[in-house]
Amino acid sequence: MSIVVIEPSKGRTPLVRPLFLSYTYRMDNLRRLEEIFTHFPGIGPRQARRFVYYLLNKSPASISEFTKLVEEVRKAVLECANCHRFFLNQSPERSHASKLSSVVCSICADSSRDQTELMVVARDSDFETIEKSAAYKGLYFILGGTVPILDKDPDKRIRLKQLLERITSMRSLKEVILSLSATPEGEHTMTIVKDAIGRIGDPDTMKVSLLGRGLSTGAELEYVDGDTIRSALQNRH
Repeated sequence: MSIVVIEPSKGRTPLVRPLFLSYTYRMDNLRRLEEIFTHFPGIGPRQARRFVYYLLNKSPASISEFTKLVEEVRKAVLECANCHRFFLNQSPERSHASKLSSVVCSICADSSRDQTELMVVARDSDFETIEKSAAYKGLYFILGGTVPILDKDPDKRIRLKQLLERITSMRSLKEVILSLSATPEGEHTMTIVKDAIGRIGDPDTMKVSLLGRGLSTGAELEYVDGDTIRSALQNRH
């Protein structure tokens, strides 16, 4: 073990510090950063390591700009109290603390949207894909993810409780459209959500439908083109 002795000021005891301690501390931080990147969607350990080394090769000014931009975006974005999608704060008078209040996005506040339909999607990126297709004019709800097949506690993965509360609060609601990816996790999540809705909804007054199989098995919703989205909506069942 390497030892470094730091010369003290006059009359004080020398400070002995193992060199490997600072090295270990730096390595632990590198591993922590890698681990954070592995939590990004679709990113594994190898890609996470590449991200870390990419950042290490950037200048201090670039890193400072990056971290500042992340902080500014986080402050400028609000979460809708109804659908839970993230949207840009267009009103300067709204403070960042408004996230905890009843602020709603432009779509939920738009009275011209079809109030009888609620589309449930996993992520904001799925919402954007469907909205760009211009094939749907109802309201949305963002689950916040999907539930892994072996997971026994879906409430930790998705906003199931909030969804049920949203459904019961919509008096004009006639149809809930489950628009989840045609993957094993998507299908599993669909079953969980459909069963939960069935326990609170009246099948005579509210329909629960699934996207038609214009979507191929294994397809991620956010990568599907507009024509396929339109076909899946028309052929939902």
